[in-house]
Amino acid sequence: MSTLTTQVRTLMVLGRHQQATARPSLIVTGPAAAGKTTALLNAGRACHLAHTRKNPPPTGSAHAAVPVAYVLVPPGATAKTLITEFARYLGIPVAARMTQTQITDAVCHTYTQAGVQLVLIDEIHRLNPRTTTGAQTADLIKDLTERLPATFVYAGINVTDTPLFTGTRGAQLAGRATLVNCGPLPARHSTRHPFRDVITDIENNLDLTHHQPGTLPRHAPYLHQRTAGRIGSLTRLIRQAAITAICDGTERITKTSLEAIYLDHLAETHHRPTRGR
Repeated sequence: MSTLTTQVRTLMVLGRHQQATARPSLIVTGPAAAGKTTALLNAGRACHLAHTRKNPPPTGSAHAAVPVAYVLVPPGATAKTLITEFARYLGIPVAARMTQTQITDAVCHTYTQAGVQLVLIDEIHRLNPRTTTGAQTADLIKDLTERLPATFVYAGINVTDTPLFTGTRGAQLAGRATLVNCGPLPARHSTRHPFRDVITDIENNLDLTHHQPGTLPRHAPYLHQRTAGRIGSLTRLIRQAAITAICDGTERITKTSLEAIYLDHLAETHHRPTRGR
């Protein structure tokens, strides 16, 4: 995650010196539940906090800058429904009679005035430039990258296996975007333990009264086996266990409580350890 954040911030700096054409972008891809959205939001949060520390809002100001925007591509997206999602994020009023061009103009004006520097677009694999509506939606995104003074970062499931990189539009995207593969985290990499480090970060953010610090990192081998190193499954498992701990009043997570949580079907089918071992 820290590597992705560094790459995003580097592209943002690079983009500031590239005014005439669309700025370089980045695509986070990988299988389902590999942690793409988690990584995307983590990078966005880091960039937001860095901007806020460097540019604190003036005392008494009612309008703080919005350095990061997050948009989810809706199923069956058209250019108009996608630009409406952009408008919704900043609360830009959209009337039914407004045309796509009018909404786009309002979005570009408001995003620029709000100081948006990073645009995160999730579920990009839902776009299919081979269809008429998909091609129009892809053209809209290209238009936004050229009109907004922001760096665009996308996330999607196995995008290289989708039509996104095919045809003229796909060639344009491939020529501007860096591809980052987000696969399962290894339990160990050289002398480091990246999966355990993520578990530690998650545990440090838990607010459970009776939870013993260090409990979850000690169970890193079990958690890696249980989730196959997939960040999406890991975060879901720990969040569900934390919610259960709050609801039942125990206020702590143990291996027993983790074992009682059932995850997504893929994790349960292929990676749940056999009981009794």
